[in-house]
Amino acid sequence: MYAPAWDNEFARDVRAGLTRTEQKTLPCSYLYDDVGSALFEAITFLPEYGLTRADARIIQAHAGELIEGLPGNLVVAELGSGSGAKTRAILEALHPRQTLVYYPIDVSAAALAKCQLELSSLGAVVPLRTSYLDGMRQVAERRAPGETLLVLFLGSTIGNFDPEGAIDFLYHVRLCLQEGDALLLGTDMVKPVDQLMTAYDDPAGVTAAFNLNLLARINRELDADFDLRQFEHAVRYNTDEQRIEMHLRSRLYQIVSIRRADLIVDFAPNETICTEACHKFRSEQICRMARVAGFHLEAQWIDEEWAFAENLLVAR
Repeated sequence: MYAPAWDNEFARDVRAGLTRTEQKTLPCSYLYDDVGSALFEAITFLPEYGLTRADARIIQAHAGELIEGLPGNLVVAELGSGSGAKTRAILEALHPRQTLVYYPIDVSAAALAKCQLELSSLGAVVPLRTSYLDGMRQVAERRAPGETLLVLFLGSTIGNFDPEGAIDFLYHVRLCLQEGDALLLGTDMVKPVDQLMTAYDDPAGVTAAFNLNLLARINRELDADFDLRQFEHAVRYNTDEQRIEMHLRSRLYQIVSIRRADLIVDFAPNETICTEACHKFRSEQICRMARVAGFHLEAQWIDEEWAFAENLLVAR
């Protein structure tokens, strides 16, 4: 006999999202199981997806400057660390100065294992397999007197929140910090729509596989019967909201059973499930967002090839 939906957070979220009347949705956090994380890692190497390389270029160029501008006795925590590949430059800049303690926070066990394997030569790597905020609370509880926290939120994950949700999230991160602690925040900037569309709908179909894996995950974990051949990856740009959206479009009328969510749901032809919304930013919006959440925008570095920014926010 299956556990009731309310005993399973994934099932509850799937049920809530697929019973919405206006637009069916699924939380983008569920894209990143072990299969999804591996597919996203592949996306970062695609020529069309310049975001990750821009992120890495900024960190490589400015890691030393970042570390020099922060107090001593730093403890580093990273939200959504993945394998920690981009973070190496920051840790290497910090390593000669002090004993390193690094907390990668992620939901993927495989990514955390790889992170620990590849970065443990630089110091103590303490992986936390949990949500962002729960991980932050654990790090805050473990800090010793006199330590300063440097939190890394690289990539463009902050763009997955709506504008007010992003401020709310940053505010809750701020609640875990003390005055003088810092947050390095990655933000993808507004850029030509054609460039964005190609980045999120690559010709090789890797992003499509990444998106469709979410339905495969529901099949695996919630005993559903999605036929992945009857859904297709679709991308839209919402100009008013400054966001690109990933959808899964039903090719025909179909009925799907999700047993562990106690749900039977139908899809009209061309009806979509929105799986991710990626907001893009302007510089003045980042400054306002930081201020409202309780931070001061101390520094900002923008890549010249792909409009992407790393923003150093200091807790006020």
